Amino acid sequence: MSAPLVRPTEGRRIGGVCAALARRFGTSATTMRIIFLVSCLLPGPQFLVYLAMWALIPGEKSPRAAW
Repeated sequence: MSAPLVRPTEGRRIGGVCAALARRFGTSATTMRIIFLVSCLLPGPQFLVYLAMWALIPGEKSPRAAW
């Protein structure tokens, strides 16, 4: 079973989209970031898709201190 698609609170650089996709597909966040950067060399709306995913993928719930 794969992990849910949520932007993690740790291990993210800008918006956590690449880290979320890496978790979901079982690869490293660095690999996902390289794939995204290389894809930006190709024509297309990659940056807009990144922004849309940033807005649509929910953020991971931060763990609260149990007091």
